[in-house]
Amino acid sequence: MLNALAVAVAGGLELAIGEPPTRLHPVAWFGRLVGTVDREWDHPLAVGGLAAALLPLGVAVVVGGSVALAATREPMAAVVLAGLVLFLTTSLRSLLTTARGVIADSDADLPAARDGLLALAGRDASALSAGEVRSAAVESTSENLADGLVASLAAFVVGGLVAAGASLPPLPVAAGTAAWVKAVNTMDSMLGYRSKRVGTPAARLDDAVMWLPARLSALLLALACGSPRSVARARAWLDGVPSPNSGWPMGTAAAALDVRLEKPGVYVLNPAGGLPDMATAQRSVTRVGVAGVLAYLLAGLGVLAWF
Repeated sequence: MLNALAVAVAGGLELAIGEPPTRLHPVAWFGRLVGTVDREWDHPLAVGGLAAALLPLGVAVVVGGSVALAATREPMAAVVLAGLVLFLTTSLRSLLTTARGVIADSDADLPAARDGLLALAGRDASALSAGEVRSAAVESTSENLADGLVASLAAFVVGGLVAAGASLPPLPVAAGTAAWVKAVNTMDSMLGYRSKRVGTPAARLDDAVMWLPARLSALLLALACGSPRSVARARAWLDGVPSPNSGWPMGTAAAALDVRLEKPGVYVLNPAGGLPDMATAQRSVTRVGVAGVLAYLLAGLGVLAWF
């Protein structure tokens, strides 16, 4: 019950606040720590492997220990703290707001839309057409459903279940596991580029961590779009996507909306379709929001069912 209450606290904070300012966000603080690793090293793989092993683990220990300490004083304080941790490791409302703004600008003010896209997608937007900007926004919201929400919620649920099976306190372990997953994902987003050998271990770890959340997100999107067959259709287009995981929610969105999603020179999802128009792109953002609500509900119900 306490774990389910923590999920409710996180969902309530997401609805009420959306996301705290960057200067106050612990994920941004962790990002500055990761930034100290982002330089040239004589043995980049060794340094990167050590960082990928120790930095997320350190975050998990601090978070889990804090929740455990709070639980010794007042159980509800531990619930609020765990809910706050889960909230800080997820992002949905700000993602949807940013995507809607980019899509709205794609027809009215294309340069502004290209600039706004930088907050969603790590690609050169300077030469993108309006349709390609909308495609990138749809791709990013679909992919970030997994990275920014489902991964942490799933980690919270699974961590609590494993802890209960091992006779450990579920709430501290659940919160620590969610924080660990977010730390791994943050390291990958900062260091996981082919040009940065130091980031290779974090990238490989993130590939493993995101295997399940990416596929869960695809299923949630299919449900939100009322298109259960879209996950199976997406499989045919995934070979061209460099990431082993991100193609699943993006491909599912392409199939469910019957649009082409394209990163020029890299991949094309649903090549027979056309690039999303304004209405379709905005509808996709709404469907990601529905999938996010479903993720919160399923996380809460999953905790209650097992405990």
